[in-house]
Amino acid sequence: MRPLVVGGEALLIELDSAAEVAALHAELLRRRDAGELGAVRDVVPAARTVLLDGVRAPRALAERIARWEVPPLAESEGPLVTVPVRYDGPDLGEVARLWGVAEREVAGVVGDTVFRVAFCGFAPGFGYLTGLPERFRLPRRATPRTAVPAGSLAFAGEYAGVYPRSSPGGWQLVGTADAVLWDPEREPAALFAPGVRVRFEEAAR
Repeated sequence: MRPLVVGGEALLIELDSAAEVAALHAELLRRRDAGELGAVRDVVPAARTVLLDGVRAPRALAERIARWEVPPLAESEGPLVTVPVRYDGPDLGEVARLWGVAEREVAGVVGDTVFRVAFCGFAPGFGYLTGLPERFRLPRRATPRTAVPAGSLAFAGEYAGVYPRSSPGGWQLVGTADAVLWDPEREPAALFAPGVRVRFEEAAR
């Protein structure tokens, strides 16, 4: 864990893994809710960093955080969102081949995994989900698509994600979810937020 002062009121903490990011993010939220972080406004996780903004004394806080013992995040910690999926994606056959399973078994591989939103980005409502066993990680497509349909359940590298709107993308598409991932009229607007656990269940045919 390497805290770095990056501005007058900002602190960037570098970590070595997504699991460490998730654990530190949860610890920071707990301590902020307990009033231990002062006026910190935002706690923003990314792939291997956590950014704190609104830090009144970033150097002092960096020294404190460097001494923390952060417990691993329990698998059961965090709210759980269940998202129905139809397994009708154009890359379903290729994904099944790469995983060494029949097409009908892809739903089982995905459904047996409890994912966690590691961080958000790319488009409003898009969450980068971790949790897929390493043996099921997939390469990006050699040629990205110019338009991926909204609701597409996709995989690339260590991440899974659901496209909240149509956009270009090079991830492998296995299915379609009807869940509304981003609704500015809803509170919160995003269905997926860092720390939320996600389970995909096969929708009734």
